[in-house]
Amino acid sequence: MEWEEWKPFYDEIVREMGFDEKADRKASLILRDILLKSENYTTISELRKLIRERAYVFGAGPSLEESLKTHTFDDGILIAADGATSALLEHNILPHIIVTDLDGRFEDIKKANELGSFVVVHAHGDNIEKLKAYASKLKNVLGTCQTEPLDIIYNFGGFTDGDRGAFLAEALGTREACLVGFDFGEIVGKWSKPHLKEHSPIWESKRKKFYFAQKLLKWLEENGKARITYL
Repeated sequence: MEWEEWKPFYDEIVREMGFDEKADRKASLILRDILLKSENYTTISELRKLIRERAYVFGAGPSLEESLKTHTFDDGILIAADGATSALLEHNILPHIIVTDLDGRFEDIKKANELGSFVVVHAHGDNIEKLKAYASKLKNVLGTCQTEPLDIIYNFGGFTDGDRGAFLAEALGTREACLVGFDFGEIVGKWSKPHLKEHSPIWESKRKKFYFAQKLLKWLEENGKARITYL
């Protein structure tokens, strides 16, 4: 998804979610500065070296645990959306890439990163303090934003960590993006937030995020080159 295609979605998201576009832009500049100073960033060309014909993108929905118990994922690249990283590690699965706005369990993200996972860190106006606290502690970081991209800060499209993972798979050139743990129901998976101890009823802001995630994935199904499937 190019910036011109993403901008109308972003404008709607800003209106409906009450986001501050100036704060989003500020966050992208802060992340860029952190990555340049720490020299811990990577580029899209490096991630493309990992790509295979199939990409598994793991969301943090309640169905994720059963899928991890009953399926193997040896035939594709593994992309974990934020908190889903914790579930994968619990099942001794190391993702190749983690897509995160640093809202999940950072100790698990850092552990996976130290074991070899690339981390796609997303900047937005509400996570500036987390960017400052955590981004420099990671290595092999690809920076992303939801405003107009910068030189080393990309925007592939997508809003939540999960659908951004699918858009990343498309940008990397996979032929099939298989989405695992993408439930979009009335129950939110316990890996979605560090404070959740069990699957929990959906809250209003999460419901809005699910709406936009589904809308964007529909666009990707209709306009992307990769085939989108669900497990």
